Amino acid sequence: MSFAPEKLAAALLPWFQAHGRRGLPWQKDPTPYRVWVSEVMLQQTQVETVKPYFERFVGRFPDAAALANAPQDEVMRLWSGLGYYARARNLHRAAIEVLEERDGQLPETFEALTALPGIGRSTAGAILALARGECHAILDGNVKRVLTRFFLVEEPPESAAGLKKLWTLAEACTPQSRVAEYTQAIMDLGATVCVRSNPACDRCPLASGCRAYAAGRTQELPLARRRAPRRLRHTHMIFVLAGGRVLLERRPSRGIWGGLWAPPEFAEVESAEAWLTARFGATAEHPTRLPLVRHTFTHFDLDIEPWVIEVGGQGSRVGEGDTGWHELASVPAVGLPAPVARLLEEIRNGPNGPVRQARSRSGRPRSVAVSG
Repeated sequence: MSFAPEKLAAALLPWFQAHGRRGLPWQKDPTPYRVWVSEVMLQQTQVETVKPYFERFVGRFPDAAALANAPQDEVMRLWSGLGYYARARNLHRAAIEVLEERDGQLPETFEALTALPGIGRSTAGAILALARGECHAILDGNVKRVLTRFFLVEEPPESAAGLKKLWTLAEACTPQSRVAEYTQAIMDLGATVCVRSNPACDRCPLASGCRAYAAGRTQELPLARRRAPRRLRHTHMIFVLAGGRVLLERRPSRGIWGGLWAPPEFAEVESAEAWLTARFGATAEHPTRLPLVRHTFTHFDLDIEPWVIEVGGQGSRVGEGDTGWHELASVPAVGLPAPVARLLEEIRNGPNGPVRQARSRSGRPRSVAVSG
């Protein structure tokens, strides 16, 4: 038995009262700012991963003004390891705009929110629904999955046709009252019951009206958009050491790890060797090659071959602007890509540390299972 979109909330809210998630960090004092930060962090990232990042982030930046006044390096440091770093840069840029133009208070209208960097339709809807109780729909990954199955949406959720249909359904399902509860309820249902694989349909309050369940298609839906085959890339990272310091460069804002600090990087061995020779001469002829590290991104894998070289007093020759020397003991003071932070930690441990112990006789790369 199916039922109309406007009846979905009535079936879902009693379940939420009994089984909804409680005690998530952003549910305590759900101000527009805290909801905003949590929604940005939760984009393409699991709740359990986000929890400690959120608590550290809002502990250091409790409001938009504190975030706006912080240096970008500190913002990126607290985001390091969470991945998708454009989110952090946009969050910082938007906070600066909010401070300069609105005295640190987030806009109260949907149109003004979506005009800020990094705030799209769903994020703006979540801020207004969860923090202000206003009737605005959201469409995150969990909600897409629930609506796709319940209404048997045949188009992939990320396709233009699929998104158009799902937004229409999301708006039709969002009630005029108890909006914050409904919004949290449908997200919770997708996160805990209507999950991607092996959904717990026997525990679902919407099962009696779910068209995918009735058709035996819950495992099939949502349909995946056709993706290109995964690629494997290779890069050489050169860790230049001098008197307890390491040479790092700030990466361009566009591209992977945008705005973070990392060692000089080269696609070809010849380019890496030429750079070392040009900067440090004969001292750089025999760098130590460490085992490959494989880093997993959403759409490709990256094999990193770390080179380590000690240049002693020649360290003063390089370092200006977006290239500079950083104390190995305090490198975490800047934002680092997850595999770079891990390699620096291993390098700091010295000749008996895990970077030596991790050498593989088979030559296979060590895997770093952190996205972004």
